[in-house]
This record gives sequence, structure tokens and C-alpha cells, in this order.
Amino acid sequence: MTDAPSGAGPGAGPSAEPPQGELNAGAIGFVDALVIGLAATSPAYSLAAVIGAITAAVGVYAPGALLASFVPMALIATAFLYLNRVDQDCGTTFSWVTRAMGPWFGWIGGWAITMTGVLVVGSLADVGVSFSLRTVGLDAAADNAWIRMPLAIALILVLTWICVLGTDVSARLQNALIIAQVVSLLVFAAIAIGRAVADDSPLDPITPSWEWINPFGAGGAELTTALLLGVFAYWGWESAVDLSEETTDGNSTPGRAAVWSAFVLLLTYLAVGAAVVAFAGPAWLSDNAGEEEFVFAELADLVMGDWGWVVLASVATSAIASTQTTIIPASRTGLSMARRHALPARFGRIDPRHRTPHVSTWWVAGIAIVWYVAIYQVSENALFDSLTALALLIAFYYALTGIACAVYYRRHLFESVRNLVLIGVGPLLGAGLLIWLLVLSVRDMSDPANSYSGQSWLGVGPPLVIGVGIFLAGIVVMLVWRVQDSRFWQERAGLPDPDVVHGLKQAAADPDGLEG
Repeated sequence: MTDAPSGAGPGAGPSAEPPQGELNAGAIGFVDALVIGLAATSPAYSLAAVIGAITAAVGVYAPGALLASFVPMALIATAFLYLNRVDQDCGTTFSWVTRAMGPWFGWIGGWAITMTGVLVVGSLADVGVSFSLRTVGLDAAADNAWIRMPLAIALILVLTWICVLGTDVSARLQNALIIAQVVSLLVFAAIAIGRAVADDSPLDPITPSWEWINPFGAGGAELTTALLLGVFAYWGWESAVDLSEETTDGNSTPGRAAVWSAFVLLLTYLAVGAAVVAFAGPAWLSDNAGEEEFVFAELADLVMGDWGWVVLASVATSAIASTQTTIIPASRTGLSMARRHALPARFGRIDPRHRTPHVSTWWVAGIAIVWYVAIYQVSENALFDSLTALALLIAFYYALTGIACAVYYRRHLFESVRNLVLIGVGPLLGAGLLIWLLVLSVRDMSDPANSYSGQSWLGVGPPLVIGVGIFLAGIVVMLVWRVQDSRFWQERAGLPDPDVVHGLKQAAADPDGLEG
């Protein structure tokens, strides 16, 4: 049985029309894709935002919790790797799930990816501006919303413009930002561990221990809480795959870049997590868990003295880089959905000069700005609540991708042990873990006391209202568009054709499983 015409490339579909231009194929290579995958996770910002709360939950086992959180990410990464082999569509989850499970699941998966960008772009820009101002000593300006918000909006517009200029231009900017970010983080970690071992910390230092990386050291409900936070910290590594149509060897390079970026993140998180716990001690981190990313702002001067600005600059560049790389996958998903008639055709327009999806890119930025401004009018804590709602969307579309991988290749899972593990058991286990975390997230978010604002919306926490509201809005939009244009819904799920299966067998023979 061959694959249904569910999207091997631009314009695929039963009644496809010639594309209005194509993306810039070969614009970036492996290193660029790897960097974009790293930058999209915003490692300095993400780690700063969660390390206090994770330590409050599991104490010295915070590095172990970060290791445990990596497990579902690694398992889902194999799904991205092997699905990218069959379909290099920039819509990733949207296109793959449509192939495997049909248009209804595919559409809502694409909606989830797009809306994660809308929810987080404004917050990332806000943090980027805030820490940039703090880096140069303008703390009062950073605390003034009337100064910070216009600058955040301006930053989003500038970064969106760079996205439109070209993927190669974006990649060059990201290369510079990620080097500054990762190097400063590792320097910070090395100094912090050194001072902790020498008992040269003004806080409550403890000597690092290998026992800290035990994923089950804490156990119980506390570990569950830490895992939820850890999933947020790793989110974004797959952005490299969203650029598969613009990457050299698009059927192998993006998948490898995504896998390697996840492992680089793991090593960085373990090193910095252990350093922070060793230097500050779990008690201080627990007491300051509510400060979110400002934990690093507090620790910067304590660890590095006059060079504390380096850490602040790291968080700033992290948030700025992620602002841009979060716009990219959301806009590519919009492009993919439009050219398959799952959204209005205008979202599929490609700039003839820069060969980027300029319409969908500006739309993502515009909606993100409106959301940022609107939710901030409720309260600053409501902005953090919208970030918490991301857990629902992230777990949903990652889990959906894992299930789609096993479903799509279901007739080939038992051809080899490697197939069974990498494209069957692994993705399904990762999806199962994420669904479990999704259910726990809903349970926790239902209690208003667990939200940043502490308010009750419709009798539950604001993050749950935001998350469920986004899903319901997506269903409404989907049904309305289905009435307007039914062509996308004529697509049918299928199975891989013989050439794909042959390529999969070649991959299974590859000793490292990562070469194209």
C-alpha cells in the first residue's frame, strides 16, 4: 500500500495547486540547524526559570530530575528523526500526523505548534529586554512596564523582520547568540562548582555528588512536579526539523541536528544545575523559587563578582535568541497548513526575493504581540500563567508525534529489533510519559492556588482555562474552515511506500542510526 497524498512536499494534496514560490533550499547546514535547535530552547532562560522550582520540589536531586525529564524528549526525538526521513515538510507534526492519522488529528497538531509560539514570544521578548537593561545597570527601567513593554514589542518586530530577510541571516545571528550564551553558562558553572568545593560561597554551599543525578532520588509527587518543569526546559529542540526544506540534505540533517541539540542541552543542564545547587544550597533555591528567572540575577554577582553581568547577558541573549527561533516553527507550520488548504491561501505566500513565508511570519508576530499586551493588562502574573499553559500544548503535540511515528510504520515494526525500539516502543513510551504528565498538569492546574496569580477563572486555575480555551478555539477555527474549504479533509492516512521502507532499512544498518 502506498502513501496517500498527504504531503510529501509543498502543494501536496488531492487538489494541490502550483506553489507560489518555494523556500530557500540549502540555506543552512548541520551546524546552523543544531544551533537553531539549541537556541529555540533558550537554555539560559529556561534553566534560570525552572531551577529554583525544581530544587524546591526535589532538593539536591534537581540534576536527576533534569535527567529524568530528558527521557521522554529523547524518545520523541527518534520519532522526529524517522518521520523526517519520509516527509521533509516544514509543517513537521502537522504533516506527519496527517499522513499517519488523518487530517483531523493533523490539523489540531498544527494548531498546537502555532499557538505555543503565540503564547511564549511576548514573554521571551519581555525577559530579553528586562535582562538586557539589567546587564547595563538599568534595573529601575527593567522594572518599569511602560519602558519594558514598548521595547519588547520593538524587539519582536525587529526579530520578525530578520526572520523574513532569510533563514541564512537568522542562522548567522543565532550562531553568535548561542556561542555567547553557552560559553557564559559553562563559565558560570565552573566558577560556581569551584567556589562550592572550596567552601567559598556566601550562601550555604554543599559538595557536589554523583548521587544528585539519580532520577529517582526524590520520588513521589515531588518528582512529578519537577518532571513537568523539566519538559518545559527542553521544549524547542525540534525547531531544526521545522527548517528541513531549507537545510542541506533535508531528509537527514535536520533530524540529526534535533537529536544532537537535545543531548547538548542535557549536558549543559546537568552541569549548570549541579553548579547552582552546590553553590547556593537547596534551602536558598527553594526560598527563592518564586523569583523564576531572576534566580540567576541574584546569583550572578554572588558567583562571579564584577563579572556577574556575563550571566545576566547570557539570560538576555537566551531569551532574545529564543524569541526569534520560536517565530520560525510557528510560521513554517502556518505555511505548511495553508499550502495544503488547511488554512487560507494567503498564509502560504512566500516572499519572492527572500524566499521566506513572510505573511505567516508577520501574522505570528502580530498575534503574539496582541496576546502579550492583552494578557499583561490582566496582570504580570497572568503572563506567567499563560506560560504555564504551554505545558498542555507541548505535551500534546509531542505525544501526538510519537504516536504518529508508530502508527505510520506499524507494518514494519517487527522487521528488526532496531525498528521495534526506535520507531515503535520508544516513541510510544515517550508519548505515554507525556500523556501522563499532561494528565497530571491538568490536575495541578485545576487548583487556582497552583497558579502564579492565585486567581480562580471559572472555578479553576487560569493556566487550565487558557490551555483548554486554546484547544476549543482551535476546534472552532477548524470546523469553520472545514465548511469554507474541504479540500484538506479529503486527504487520507496511509502507509510508507516501498522506497521509504527501503530507506528505513538502510538507516537500520547504519551503526549510529543518525547518518542519512
